[in-house]
Amino acid sequence: MTELLGNKYADNPYFEDLSRHLEAGLNGTDDHEDVAIFGAEEPVPSRTLPDIFRATAKEFPHATALEGSDASLTYAELSELLDLHVSRLRDAGVGRGDRVGLRVPSGTTDLYTAILAILFAGAAYVPVDWDDPDSRADTVFTEANVCAVIGANLEITPRIDGHRNMDHSEPSIHDDAWIIFTSGTTGVPKGVAVTHRSAAALVDTEATFYLSEEPLNPDDRVMAGLSVAFDASCEEMWLAWRHGATLVAASRDTVRSGEDLGLWIRDHHITAISTVPTLASMCPADSMEQVRLLIFCGEACPPELIERLSVPGREVWNTYGPTEATVIATAAL
Repeated sequence: MTELLGNKYADNPYFEDLSRHLEAGLNGTDDHEDVAIFGAEEPVPSRTLPDIFRATAKEFPHATALEGSDASLTYAELSELLDLHVSRLRDAGVGRGDRVGLRVPSGTTDLYTAILAILFAGAAYVPVDWDDPDSRADTVFTEANVCAVIGANLEITPRIDGHRNMDHSEPSIHDDAWIIFTSGTTGVPKGVAVTHRSAAALVDTEATFYLSEEPLNPDDRVMAGLSVAFDASCEEMWLAWRHGATLVAASRDTVRSGEDLGLWIRDHHITAISTVPTLASMCPADSMEQVRLLIFCGEACPPELIERLSVPGREVWNTYGPTEATVIATAAL
């Protein structure tokens, strides 16, 4: 193995140790705990996002699933509402494999109801923010070739004349769940599609390491404050819906307000947050007294912020992942 590494590294203790473990691992003679054998664990079962939501709704029908500025819905109530809106989408010609644009005001239950309805209809949602320029929305929807757009008050507007998809079957694990547009390296919006298999695997895998000793439950309240056009928003939603917790929607104005966001977190009894370090840094530490799970994403995280917000009884995670890697590729506690 030293020969493979080259003489340049022959006297380097790190590479000597690496070489020893690699050789032992290849020979099957090293059971040292710091040797990583990738793929040794059983993968999580493949399923779709609707599968996850239905399982949670069946287990916790009377728990609050969604709370916004306009309403509050239990899992049973939201499930019933989804049946209605899936029927509306199908009446509008939407079916499995389609792409549906999403442009609904933030902070509302309508926004998240629309996302679920699109998924349950077998289509992929293509989100833009309500206050994005019309030019960006049009670019995104055109590039994604969406067949319809859900807007304010859950109004459905067709985008392709005469489009009628009669495939009303459930989405498969291979169907796209969402297409999120990033700026890319050129500044030109670039759509990244994520399948149900990848999305559900993320949700189920996260459930094994966040708060593994005391998992999220129906008593928890998860902040939904990130733009739905940002892939980390998917983590917010499914942190709640995987565990029977409440997703509490915050408006974009509240999130951008800095100190007011801290007051909102405290007043809404938020216990789990996934956010960017910049937003967390604007919140007074005492506004997060009830928060037991804090996940950073999207930016480099200053060590001093970790130190300020790390307290007994709270898990603080620093995560990273390009959109193409389904939100998270690495995570550190």
